[in-house]
Amino acid sequence: MAEEEEATAATEKVIRIQRVFINLLDSYSSGNIGKFLSNCVVGASLEEITEEEEEEDENKSTMPEASAAKLKEGTFQIVGTLSKLESVRPDFAVETYDTISREHLLMRLLECDVIIYNITENPQQAEEAIWAVSALNEELSHFEKRKVFILVSTVMTWARSKPLDPDDSEIPFTEEDYRRRKHHPNFLDHINAEKMVLKFGKNAKKFATYVVAAGLQYGVEGGILHYFFKSAWLGEVPALPVFGDGTNVIPAIHVLDLAGVIQNIIDHVPKLHYLVAVDESVHTLEDLVKCISKNTGPGKIQKVPKENAFLTKDLTQECLDHLLVNLRMEALFVKENFNIRWVAQTGFVENINNILKEYKQSRGLLPIKICVLGPPAVGKSSVAEALSKHYKLHHIKLKDVISEAIAKLEAIVTPKDEGEEEEEGEEEEEEENVEDAQELLDGIKENMEQNAGRLEDQYIIRFIKEKLKSMPCRNQGYILDGFPKTYDQAKDLFSQEDEEEEEEVRGKMFPFDKLIIPEFVCVLDASDEFLKERVMNLPESIVAGTHYSQDRFLRSLSNYRDLNTEDETVINYFDEIEIHPIHIDPLLNSLPSTAIKEIGRPRITGLTGRRKGQKRSEGCGGSGLAIGGDGGSRREHTEACWNMAEQDARGRTNKRLEEVKREERELLEAQSVPLRNYLMTHVMPTLMQGLNECCKVRPDDPVDFLAEYLFKNNPEMQ
Repeated sequence: MAEEEEATAATEKVIRIQRVFINLLDSYSSGNIGKFLSNCVVGASLEEITEEEEEEDENKSTMPEASAAKLKEGTFQIVGTLSKLESVRPDFAVETYDTISREHLLMRLLECDVIIYNITENPQQAEEAIWAVSALNEELSHFEKRKVFILVSTVMTWARSKPLDPDDSEIPFTEEDYRRRKHHPNFLDHINAEKMVLKFGKNAKKFATYVVAAGLQYGVEGGILHYFFKSAWLGEVPALPVFGDGTNVIPAIHVLDLAGVIQNIIDHVPKLHYLVAVDESVHTLEDLVKCISKNTGPGKIQKVPKENAFLTKDLTQECLDHLLVNLRMEALFVKENFNIRWVAQTGFVENINNILKEYKQSRGLLPIKICVLGPPAVGKSSVAEALSKHYKLHHIKLKDVISEAIAKLEAIVTPKDEGEEEEEGEEEEEEENVEDAQELLDGIKENMEQNAGRLEDQYIIRFIKEKLKSMPCRNQGYILDGFPKTYDQAKDLFSQEDEEEEEEVRGKMFPFDKLIIPEFVCVLDASDEFLKERVMNLPESIVAGTHYSQDRFLRSLSNYRDLNTEDETVINYFDEIEIHPIHIDPLLNSLPSTAIKEIGRPRITGLTGRRKGQKRSEGCGGSGLAIGGDGGSRREHTEACWNMAEQDARGRTNKRLEEVKREERELLEAQSVPLRNYLMTHVMPTLMQGLNECCKVRPDDPVDFLAEYLFKNNPEMQ
């Protein structure tokens, strides 16, 4: 009896395993959907999500697990096609097919319980989706159990729909209005595919077909919005572009939430066969771009004519159509009937912190933050300069930061010309109050007068902290040159203002700001005798006008030693928060090399784990990114690194094509040997005689004469 129960349980377990086909697993959308489903247990969405589970989901990372080896038991088995020959099979897929005939593809589809065709990124897949659903429908009588076909389409098939109420354009469309939808002219293939898929779903007990109209997809690597993320990250423009007036409403959805909708369709097999997949937000293009600019880039936007958008090389026509659509939609059925563990239910803007975290994680955008410390004249600036060039990071010098801060305050308090207009997109809440700026500027000038041109720590720390929190330093990283100099300065500079985010160190609460704290601390130290001798040997041209003059240098060195006693040094601060400094001996000939060896290689963003070794067919933007630097050299370096993966993939493709061409040439040469032998033995002798005869006779039509001669003197005819 027990054995029978075990056998029954095992049978039920096998039945619950479902094989899911997804086309183009090496694309952004399909890849993330496949990865998500590979971590989902079959039937899991049939159970309602408890409050405890919701809290757990909020604490967890929104990124799905990467390793196929760690998949839960009973999850969906993912198979699918790849768009590129050189694409590496995703680790979450059981099988993949790159070059396969439709006859063999149909056999693979018949082996699956669920067939998902995603046509949101590659319109050419619409024709294949129509073929697939038609071919499967013809095999309906041979189905052993019900199959589910899901077409992932786009809300662009609704783009030209007339408002439900002419007097109220804010009433959103829902799934029930799908028969009234009017497509964008460039999405005719998509709506035709939708109609065909719905047509073949009449026998839902054997073959259930669904259409999912997905909003603009974002999240993880970026999707279409990747173009704006990239522009903001590289810092190449003073403001991110908004095409048109930016007031158009764009229905959108996180790509993992779209995957959650698909998971629920598979589990629930609902009676409604046309579904809308969008989040609850009503964001405009201006809202999306402004949010990216504020949290990743310059903080400003600039409105440009729509016509200029078509000159943007990194945006395809399909991407621009999505960005310029003006449509209000509500996923009413999804919200009321499905159990989805939402990643961004409230939309892009409200969840920007998690979305940005995903983006950095998936693309490997890890800034390098370095602090170079030591007594005066030990060589800090030389090492910092060399490191900033090697790692392409922002070199932060105390003198430059103070000058920039004062110049910024003076620009604020300086009256603007009447005709001068403020740049569009500037956040009102970020605008400096003129009175506060004037008060701070007066305080700085007064403080510098009282201290012989020097600023007190309160001002210096304020300016340095603002610099470290600036977007360029947060994005790429920094080299902080010679500051902080004391324990108290370090504690004030890196202190955590938000007490809720304090770090526990060595069993006690010790607050520091994780956003700006350096990852590496390089310390150069030497004896006073060594430093004095080094300064004495400096050329007069270098010493003139600097703190390296004898009196100033000795005073600075003495002050440094007094402030950094054995009991309380700036090094002690970093030791306490377990950032153990790298000690470098200035006697070595190659100081930067020693630091580089300890810090490691420059961090250049690679592709995500799924995308390594392959070229992803993203609709917009590049596929890699470099970390930081200043000026033109940084931009050139980062752009080169950004395109590195694409160039590598193109190189592999060209190499493979050359190999194929070489193999074809060798095959043709081998096949042509018998023919050449036959021509040399039987045709060429007669042809030579015919040519000689033709030269003698000189007929009006040499070709006709030669043909007639070959026919008459054919050895086989004779």
